Amino acid sequence: MERRHLTDRTLKSLKPKAGKLYDQMDTDVAGLGVRVSGNRKTFILLTRYPGSSNPTRRALGEYDVMSLEEAREKAREWRKLIKKGIDPRDIEERRLKTSFAAVADQFVTYIRRQKLRTADAIEHNLKRLIDRWGARPITEITADDIRRVLQAAVDRDSKYQAFHDFALIRRLFNWAIGTGKYGLEANPCRHLSTRDLIGERLARDRVLTDDELRALWRATERLGYPYGPLYRLLLLTGSRLGEVAGARWSEFDLTQREWTIPAERMKKVKGGAKPFIVPLTDAMFTVLNSVPRFNSGDFVFSNDYGKRPLRPNIFSDPKERLDGVVLEELRKGAPDPKRVTLAPFVNHDLRRTVRTGLSALRIGEEVREAVLAHVRPGIKGTYDKYQYLDEKREALTLWNARLRSIVEPPPANVVEMAARR
Repeated sequence: MERRHLTDRTLKSLKPKAGKLYDQMDTDVAGLGVRVSGNRKTFILLTRYPGSSNPTRRALGEYDVMSLEEAREKAREWRKLIKKGIDPRDIEERRLKTSFAAVADQFVTYIRRQKLRTADAIEHNLKRLIDRWGARPITEITADDIRRVLQAAVDRDSKYQAFHDFALIRRLFNWAIGTGKYGLEANPCRHLSTRDLIGERLARDRVLTDDELRALWRATERLGYPYGPLYRLLLLTGSRLGEVAGARWSEFDLTQREWTIPAERMKKVKGGAKPFIVPLTDAMFTVLNSVPRFNSGDFVFSNDYGKRPLRPNIFSDPKERLDGVVLEELRKGAPDPKRVTLAPFVNHDLRRTVRTGLSALRIGEEVREAVLAHVRPGIKGTYDKYQYLDEKREALTLWNARLRSIVEPPPANVVEMAARR
C-alpha cells in the first residue's frame, strides 16, 4: 500500500474515485492513514489490536473536525496502549461514560426522578456547560475551568446567572462524588469564593411602580396569546412563573372558583411540596375566558394547541419582547420620550410587587404569606394546616381591585368628587 508524507495540502487534494473507497497511508506514523469515501475523509489506524490476529482499521476521526496533527497524536497514543496490551476502544468507552456530558445526563435523570419543578431549568442551564465541556472527562474539569464560566457571565453583566451556574456546578459535582461512579474525589468548586469571583450577592428588591404596572398591563394586551394572558395571571395571583406556565384546564374547578396547582409544580420545601389552591376572582375569570381552549391538548398556555405547556426556563425572548413594549407604553405621552427608561426587572419581581401591594392594603402577615404559598416557619408550619381559602380570596379580590384602579384609573372629575365627600 503506497505511503506518502501527508500534509493538509495533500489531504485536500485527495479526490473520490467513482464507486470506490481507498486509503492513503502516512509515512510519519506507522499504520496511520486517511480513508477517502465519496466526499468524506476519515483518519484511520491500521494495526493489530489486542485480541485480534489480523490487522484491522479503526476510525480516529473525520478530517476537518480532527486536524492532521491531532490524528497523528492520537495514533501515537493508541500504539503505546496497544504495546501494553490495552485496547484503545476500552479506554474510549470509559472516557465516554465519564465525560461531563454523560455525567450531566445521568444527573438530569436523577433530578427528574426526584420530580423537582426546577428540572427543566437545570437541564437547560446544563446544556451551556455541556457545549463547553461535553467530551472532557469530568475528572479533568478544574477550578480554572469554572472560573472561566463565571467570568464569562460577569463580563456579559449576568451576575445572577453566574451565581446560578456556580450553584449548579457545585451541586452536580457533589452528586457525582456521592455516587462513587466517576473517579471523582474532590469538588473543584471547594476552594472557590463567589464573593471574589462574582461579587456581593445582593437580595433583589425590585418592585414595579404604578406607572410601570399600567404600562405592563397595556403591553400584555399587545403581546396577545399565550404570553399576554399569562403575564396578567402572574400579576393577579402572585404565583410563580412555572406554576402558571404549566397550568392545565383540568386543574380549574370553575364551579368552586378554585385552581389547584399540583405538588410537582410547587416549590419543594422541608417535608415535601404540597398541592396549592388559588381562589379565583372575577378578574382571573376574565383572563381565563380570553384564552382559547383546544381539543388537542389540556394546557392553558401553549404554542402548539395545548399539547405542551410553555417552558419557564425558555422565556428570554418573550420577556425581551415584553420589556420593549412596556417601554413603548411608558413613553406614550411623555414630553421627552427618549429620556424615559425602564429599570430592568425579572419575572419573579412581579411576585414581589404583588406581595408589596398586599402589604399596602394592610392585609395580615399570615394571609399575605398564604397567598404566595410561603411555608410558615417553626411550630406554626408544623401544626397549623389551615388553608386560609376565604382569607386568600378576600385578599386577592382586594389586590385585583387595586390593580384595576392602577391600570384603569377613573377620570379626574370622579377622583375630585370622591375627595370632596
